[in-house]
Amino acid sequence: MQELHDAPLAPLTTFRLGGPATRLITATTDAEVIAAVREADDAGTPLLLIGGGSNLVIGDKGFAGTAVRIATSGFALDGTRLELAAGEVWTDAVARTVEAGLAGIECLAGIPGSAGATPIQNVGAYGQEVSSTITEVIAYDRKARETVTLTNAECAFSYRHSRFKADPERHVVLRVRFELEDAAGLSAPIKYAETARALGVEPGDRVPLEAARETVLKLRSGKGMVLDPEDHDTWSAGSFFTNPILTDEEFAAFHARVQGRLGTGAVPPAYPAGDGHIKTSAAWLIDKSGFTKGYGSGPARISTKHTLALTNRGEATTEDLLALAREVVAGVRDAFGITLVNEPVTVGVSL
Repeated sequence: MQELHDAPLAPLTTFRLGGPATRLITATTDAEVIAAVREADDAGTPLLLIGGGSNLVIGDKGFAGTAVRIATSGFALDGTRLELAAGEVWTDAVARTVEAGLAGIECLAGIPGSAGATPIQNVGAYGQEVSSTITEVIAYDRKARETVTLTNAECAFSYRHSRFKADPERHVVLRVRFELEDAAGLSAPIKYAETARALGVEPGDRVPLEAARETVLKLRSGKGMVLDPEDHDTWSAGSFFTNPILTDEEFAAFHARVQGRLGTGAVPPAYPAGDGHIKTSAAWLIDKSGFTKGYGSGPARISTKHTLALTNRGEATTEDLLALAREVVAGVRDAFGITLVNEPVTVGVSL
């Protein structure tokens, strides 16, 4: 294990924001991860786990405790079964499954971060979610002080949520197992309308795996959602807010408010979200509240490519970012009566 003191954390995040950690340990094996976590728990030291850093907002004062960077490696295919170590770079793993001719996660290409973060957030995009292919998660249970294997059902997946996110102090993800599909080189059925249009097919159709992956990468790049060190529009956490899920009654009230503000012909986005619930678009809410692409004059601004991404233009502080996020949340609430919820995990700060 590598150990550093007063270690900068900003370079370990896609925002490139945040102060230092009192202590930073880089763990390259499951055993090292467990040992570092146990040591911190035994000493009563605050613990921060860092994977790819693509979903972290760390306060300017940093983290007074032990940060453990999970840098484990491991990619194992057995037929259609895939096991990834938590530290594997997610987008690289997706590329390798496509090369192997296996479908199920090809539309999750280009998502920054590590494999171990995917079940925590139930990562999803362009019509796919990891919960559809994850069979088991191997984790260290900090309460029981043992390694456990959790089934898909035990992970309690829902929209951008899981038992790991609900109780972040309990489990440390070590490995993730997936069941993919051999569809003779074709993708899973294309579910997302934008992807289908870009591919020139109908929703439900299958396409060559590489075509699906490349199309998603192009769509994400056009929105600044693929990391590029030279492009400040990608110095973000991707989507900063989750799409609101409303009850039928809440959506009816929201719809009426939309028509009152934008005119009787205005129709907000609406997607089925389970019995008695409707999902709407956070990006639409932000845009219609007056926060358009590129909004802001300071070092933290809305992306010029996508209203859902808040970005560091190079000289921002975490407080600059949070001030912008709070402005957006307040503006959307005032305009439409909906309170947006941040998707990234905040460390030492809050909205």
